[in-house]
Amino acid sequence: MSRARILIAEDKESMLRLLVRILGDAHEVVTAADGTAALARLSEERFDAVLTDIRMPGADGFAVLRAAKARAPGTEVIMLTGFASIPAAVEAIRLGAYDYIPKPFDPDDLALVVARALERKRLVEQVASLPNELADRFGFGQMVGRSAPMQEGYDLLERAAGLDVPVLLSGPAGSGKTLAARAIHAQSVRKTHPFTPVKCGALPTERIETELFGAASSSGPPGLLEQAHSGTVLLAEIDALPPAVQARLALAIEERELGRAGRDHGTRLDVRLIVASRCDLKAEVASGRFREDLFYRLNVFLVRLPALSERREDIPLLAAHFLDRHTTQNRLPARQLSADSLRVLTAYGWPGNVRELESAMARAAVVARGEAIEIGDLPAELRSAAGTTDAQRIESLSKLPYREAVREAHDRVARDYLVSLLRELSGNVTRAAARAGMERESLHRLLKRFGIRSDDFKKGD
Repeated sequence: MSRARILIAEDKESMLRLLVRILGDAHEVVTAADGTAALARLSEERFDAVLTDIRMPGADGFAVLRAAKARAPGTEVIMLTGFASIPAAVEAIRLGAYDYIPKPFDPDDLALVVARALERKRLVEQVASLPNELADRFGFGQMVGRSAPMQEGYDLLERAAGLDVPVLLSGPAGSGKTLAARAIHAQSVRKTHPFTPVKCGALPTERIETELFGAASSSGPPGLLEQAHSGTVLLAEIDALPPAVQARLALAIEERELGRAGRDHGTRLDVRLIVASRCDLKAEVASGRFREDLFYRLNVFLVRLPALSERREDIPLLAAHFLDRHTTQNRLPARQLSADSLRVLTAYGWPGNVRELESAMARAAVVARGEAIEIGDLPAELRSAAGTTDAQRIESLSKLPYREAVREAHDRVARDYLVSLLRELSGNVTRAAARAGMERESLHRLLKRFGIRSDDFKKGD
């Protein structure tokens, strides 16, 4: 990763040297001895972030802030302020500054604020690039993703589409196995014939055999395998097939016969089989729950679809894709992800995989009040750490550097406090501010920072 370029504007030489020592190892630092010099730098060069004192001779920090944002709106500006200037720093945030740092400060805290500002800039740029990336259609069929695991998967799916052999799709629930099966069919020689998805686990056990193979009598209705003649059949949750049906399917594949006589194209089995499983079929074979002969007849071409947590770089692209789909379907104004909501989406574990992400974006599309999807528009399980144990929280913190872990723990405690306060006071912000001992506007800023909406705690809504 390239080093970020940071402009530091500070008129006190000792403070300027200290700031260079704190940030110079990790970033490319350019200095300005006062606001006027900073304005000259900003007119000629571009910076990822600007760190500026508020009170300086000549041009002050507000002038530097305005110039930086006018030159490049994506540049993050952090204000340095003495205690007496904190109200001015808060006003600077209202005007677009990322944060303010009171003097004196802890060097580690300053470095962390700068790191977070740079991360926010990266996320904002990523959000801005999403429409173009969607237009480029990173994917296969209707599948979306540009990560290495997905590129490998696309290659296998494309190869599978050019063959006419059984395909076994593996991967966790919600990873897109049905979409992959449709993509294979759409690019195969059978694409002009039916694609028939069958969820074996949803069929009543006593009717599975009849549903697949038809009634025993030739005068009865044909089964799904016969109705899909010349097309493709997806047998999802194939591990749910009873042993007797497994045996009959293995025999039908081997002999290419369905065992029913008296129809125009006989009882010949002429379908492309794609199967998917909720579990490891090889382990099911070892345990005796799945027939070995059927497994080997189906496992001709194996394609594994990764969990969403294994391809996190695809989350922004997928989220934008689903957001576009659901705003269009519901005839809503176009919306985009905010940098803060994107940060939450990429940090979440996604136990429900792509299916859960689509559900979250469908919800966000209809509940959002503005053009941008904010943290408060996301489902509750994404907005908070609710449902995680103390041990899990500590384990997640232990994976961070010390300084960042302390900041993260502080934020979690602060958020939990605010949620508890609003829950107790039924979302009354005025009473909550009084209880917390802070100004109402200060509480509003904290609620916005943590993506908490007071309306969510009001009774009777």
